[in-house]
Amino acid sequence: MTTKKRKLLGMLTPSSNTALEPITSAMVSGLDNVSVHFSRFRVTEISLGASALGQFDLPKILDAARLLADAQVDVIAWNGTSAGWLGFETDEALCRQITETTGIPATTSVLALNEILTRTGVTELGLVTPYLEDVQQRIVANYARMGIRCTSERHLSLSRNFEFSEVSGETLSRLVGEVAQSRPQAITTFCTNLHAAPLARDLEARTGIPMYDTISTVIWKSMQLAGIDTRELRGWGQLFTEGA
Repeated sequence: MTTKKRKLLGMLTPSSNTALEPITSAMVSGLDNVSVHFSRFRVTEISLGASALGQFDLPKILDAARLLADAQVDVIAWNGTSAGWLGFETDEALCRQITETTGIPATTSVLALNEILTRTGVTELGLVTPYLEDVQQRIVANYARMGIRCTSERHLSLSRNFEFSEVSGETLSRLVGEVAQSRPQAITTFCTNLHAAPLARDLEARTGIPMYDTISTVIWKSMQLAGIDTRELRGWGQLFTEGA
């Protein structure tokens, strides 16, 4: 009997993140021979200050990517949203460098989200984050340059990355519900340290609007790059059941 080849998904993880590892592991738990593996680099604060921006310097991330390459993963994904305020081109450059360094295909939460928005023709987006006002406005401006208008947004004015993971599901559901009132074509919960992905199915049923969490988007694209049918992942929203 032929044994089905294992599929190994590599995730680059902010050091203070406590949400994405259990969520991504839960997402793939029902898939045969699929596992997720993590490599951390130091990220503790999200702001536009020089030290906070320096956390995302390329050499630090590439060091973490090399460690994932030792595990012979099928894909290396930056499970983070820094390109939202740094500029989408930073993730494009990161993916090129990861692949040039390791020979492994690469993606990111934000690039995956942007691909989904482009494929589905979204020009009006609802945005929910835990971030500070100036960080939020950078994200809104970057999507405007992409031709996507944020019709409504909510943010919690937090900066410590660990605190993001302590935001309750009730709070996230309320914020998504408020953003949904402007009837955007899609809503994104834009941070990979929120416990939002498990809420997607119920919130989509309640609002009638697709919800793209940035932990979900990077799993979606990582599965594609690893040759896994994303429709095998059930219970996590219409991104997986209907595709993009």
